[in-house]
Amino acid sequence: MRCVIARFPFDLTKSEVEQSMSGITPEPVTGVSVTIDGQVYPVMQVGEVVTRLDRRDFTTVEMRRALTRLGFPCHESRPAAPARDPLLGEDALGW
Repeated sequence: MRCVIARFPFDLTKSEVEQSMSGITPEPVTGVSVTIDGQVYPVMQVGEVVTRLDRRDFTTVEMRRALTRLGFPCHESRPAAPARDPLLGEDALGW
């Protein structure tokens, strides 16, 4: 499938993306992520590996659109769990 990323045309296929990402250790997810072969990767990491461009050259929106069109499920990051306040809860009085 022809995709334009950072104003460059790429002919990507689902199998090529899967092959490119095999053996790559996923980075911690902080934003939009994609599931490829059961692994969850940040969209920007996949974009860097697949296009060989610097992450500053393309956007999350471009990569998410391309990966979605190829059939990969993309996800928003989960909100971080709120920090537990030690003053609230069972030991609030200190005994």
